[in-house]
Amino acid sequence: MNKAAILISLVIILCDQFTKALVLKFIAGNSIAVLPFFNLVLVWNRGVSFGMFSDNGTYGALVLIVMSLIIIGFLIAWLTRIEDKFLSTAVFVIIAGALGNVIDRVRFGAVIDFLDFHAFDWHYPAFNIADSAIVLGIAFILFDSIVLEPKRKGT
Repeated sequence: MNKAAILISLVIILCDQFTKALVLKFIAGNSIAVLPFFNLVLVWNRGVSFGMFSDNGTYGALVLIVMSLIIIGFLIAWLTRIEDKFLSTAVFVIIAGALGNVIDRVRFGAVIDFLDFHAFDWHYPAFNIADSAIVLGIAFILFDSIVLEPKRKGT
């Protein structure tokens, strides 16, 4: 068991939930300009990435919770076969991000997004720490499969 990866995952979940609590307390109904290209906002994301599938009715949050838990289950099953500590850390980071967003869906029926990067009139969809963890974990898995795994196998 990769104890460091578990600790990192717990820190991600705690930071994610703590920052979302701060957003609910201090940002609700407001937008705070932090830098010329970055705002703190409160966005309730009832869908998935970039707000897709946000018009999914009464059971939408439940469906997304179940889908997330199924994916987490597959990732946990994969973890039992991973021997590389860095790769297992990436998978744990993805699981932590997914759990952070599942917690929101269970509590609120939607995910709290609050990081708003923009340029001129264009805004990247708001996101949160959990989303960042998922993206970084996936990026490392891709890097591992393209660059590191061939080196481990000597190809």
